[in-house]
Amino acid sequence: MNSESYERYSRQILFAGIGEAGQENLLNARAVLVGCGALGTVAANLLVRAGVGSLRIIDRDFVEPSNLQRQALFDEADAQASLPKAVAAERHLRAINSGVTVEGMLTDLTSANAAELLTGVRVIVDGTDNFETRLLLNDAAISLNIPWVYAAVVAGYGVTMTIRPGETPCLACLLESDDRAPLLGTEDTCDTVGVLNAAVGVVASIEASEAIKILAGKAEALHGRLISCDVWSGRFQSIRVARNPDCRACERRDFTYLEGEAQPQITMCGRDSVQIHERGRSLNLDKLGRRLVENGAEVRHNDFLLRFRVPPYEMTVFADGRAIVKGTKDPAIARSLYARFIGA
Repeated sequence: MNSESYERYSRQILFAGIGEAGQENLLNARAVLVGCGALGTVAANLLVRAGVGSLRIIDRDFVEPSNLQRQALFDEADAQASLPKAVAAERHLRAINSGVTVEGMLTDLTSANAAELLTGVRVIVDGTDNFETRLLLNDAAISLNIPWVYAAVVAGYGVTMTIRPGETPCLACLLESDDRAPLLGTEDTCDTVGVLNAAVGVVASIEASEAIKILAGKAEALHGRLISCDVWSGRFQSIRVARNPDCRACERRDFTYLEGEAQPQITMCGRDSVQIHERGRSLNLDKLGRRLVENGAEVRHNDFLLRFRVPPYEMTVFADGRAIVKGTKDPAIARSLYARFIGA
């Protein structure tokens, strides 16, 4: 660590839990963040400011005005330009700390690419918004023997738990047990009950602190519990979770999500939208945009995606063939629109 780095992280080095040795470990560590929405932007900001050596950010979405209430890395210019979150996050984080290697990846995490994208890091940080992806993360982390920090927030309530393969209960222990799932409030979503940005900040801060403990080589400081909090009511809980002796994932190593198909062609992605996956398809967005304009569509286009309206629907198309159809939750309607405007 040179004198410039020492000065930059001096207040963190003074903290007895980290110290100079812990900061050195952080500067040499690699982490991956999956999902760069509300939780992800706060966690990424904290990790980069703490001096993690390298941070890979995996996200499939783009910035919209409704994100700005709680997604702390983004600004109005990002939303106006419909920038992919991974791209906007990389730009902002590099401006915050040029000494950290930040790699934004505009892609979906799937069973086909999980091993490639997650290998070689010391911790995986959860910024996802659905339990299908979290269970895929859980399978991949156990298979690769990489610790990961689970977190979720809805309304004013949030939970987080650190999972260390072979040492702690995993997410499948927690979720795939009928008597435990109600702890998580899985029936509510941000689309049905909203989300409070202060709740995001609290949970993401706990999540980031757990990741920092791992990256700094201070695993003995991990709390080993499921932390839940409701910032509106002021209720906080710390729950000791027992390992399921017959757990599908961490005991029987039945990696259902990791060993499945790469991704279903159509998946619901919330916010009254359907996501369409077209694996192995490549689109020329410039050519597509010209064709749509010739047919009277109002098109917005940047280097990463193309958006156009088909009232009452809005379609966002990515160069890899993936699309998000907003305004419906019916996969049949989404597929019909995709075939009509993009091709079968």
